This record gives sequence, structure tokens and C-alpha cells, in this order.
Amino acid sequence: MAASRGRGFDRLLAYIEESMGFATSMYNDAYLDRRISARMRRNDADGYHAYQRLLESDDDEQQALLDTLSVNVTSFFRNPDVWEALRPVLRDLTADGRTKVWSAACSDGREAYSLAMLAHDDPQVREDRIRIVGTDIKREILRKATRGEYHASETNDLAEQLAPIGDYERYVEREGDTYRVSRALRRMVDFRRHDLIRESPPAEFDLVLCRNLFIYIDSDAKRAVFETLGSGLRPGGYLTIGMTETVPANCRSWFEPVEKRLRIYRSVR
Repeated sequence: MAASRGRGFDRLLAYIEESMGFATSMYNDAYLDRRISARMRRNDADGYHAYQRLLESDDDEQQALLDTLSVNVTSFFRNPDVWEALRPVLRDLTADGRTKVWSAACSDGREAYSLAMLAHDDPQVREDRIRIVGTDIKREILRKATRGEYHASETNDLAEQLAPIGDYERYVEREGDTYRVSRALRRMVDFRRHDLIRESPPAEFDLVLCRNLFIYIDSDAKRAVFETLGSGLRPGGYLTIGMTETVPANCRSWFEPVEKRLRIYRSVR
């Protein structure tokens, strides 16, 4: 079922934002409509108004919709060239001393753990000097990230994902269909809830990764997030975004490219 957008859609978005606390105004309407329509089909809701009535009376459906709206597409070592380019960055940062890294919008933790693996894998990186903070807006996904467990049904290409570090069994233990990140890596990462649009950075960092979030949000929200990320970087700190994403024009003076093709930048603020 594909209901046409109009006042019913706008009223539904207003309800989701005002009563459920999800910032729909910061997201692309087409993206929101795809996710909402999927829930409407699942519940046989005949239009936006009917679906809003369902939300008003069903707390479980509210949570299911919030889970659907949150962006959680991730993998280990997504875009391997980017991770190779981050090796010298980590070498330089850890050579200078203690290094704080922020994996923003970290989803189920695979990006944060990829960074921890990379640090352990590279003999020129001082992994004992690195502390990683992973943040996301969803509490349930953070609980999963903290456990560091991934099942074969959702990670059936694990060996391919972990190819950039070779022998992944040094870092990921397998028990049946469950893959568990080693305790040494889990100790490197602190996961916590954070709203990139509405809250200040959780600390000041030497390296920030926020990849593949900006393709889902509108231009105003994009600037708000870049302001959060930029203010969370120490002078000369590094920022990495998704390879299909760009720094907004009104934020470009804040960064200089280190690897422009790979979307690695350095703060000049």
C-alpha cells in the first residue's frame, strides 16, 4: 500500500515528533515515508490517519516505528580503503599521546570495534593509548553494541567484512552461529546514548567518525550535526564521513581535506 502524501502525512509526522520525541523535521520526507509505509503495510493501516490512531493506542507499535525510523545500516570495515587511510592517522595520533575517538551514530557497534581491531592489528599504533566512545540515539541498539555479539543470520559475510585485518579470529570468537568481539576490544569502547542534533558532544576528540548518516537527513539537520561534530573535535583533529557524503558548503571552511576522495578531513577551527 502506498498512500499519497498530504495533510495526513504532515499531521502524522507532527505527532511522531511532538508525542514520540523523534525529530522527523530533520529527516528527508521520502525516507520517512518509505519507513512509515512499511509499518502501515505490516499493520494493514488504511492511510496515515488510521496509522496515527494505532500509534496513539499501541505502545509496542510506537517502539516498532521508532526502531524502523532509526538508521542502522552498518558493517565491519565498510569501504576498506578508508580504513587503510586511517592507519597513518592513528599512528600519528597515538605517537603524540592519549587518543580519544568518537564513533557517532555507531549503530550496533561494528564501526567502533573495527577501529579497535585496526589499532590492535597495526604494530605502529599504540592501542593502549586509544579510548573509543560509540554513541547512538537508540538504547536497544546500544545494548547490542555493548554485548559485541553478532549472529550468522545478520553477519553471514563476516569473513569478507573482516578481510582488511586478515586473521579475524584474533579479535572475534565464534560459538556456533554467534560471533563475539573479544573482551580486549570491548574494553576499549564505551557505548552511550547521544542525540547528534539536540545535544552537545560527549567530550572533545582527536578523531570523529560519522559515516553514512547524512544521506538520510535534510540540509538544516546536516548543518546541526556538523556543528556538533566540529565542536567535538580538538584543534587539528580528524573527521571521517561516508564516501558518498559531502561537507555542507557553509561548513567547509571548518575543515581541510586530508584524503578528499575518502572523505577524511582535518579541523582548522
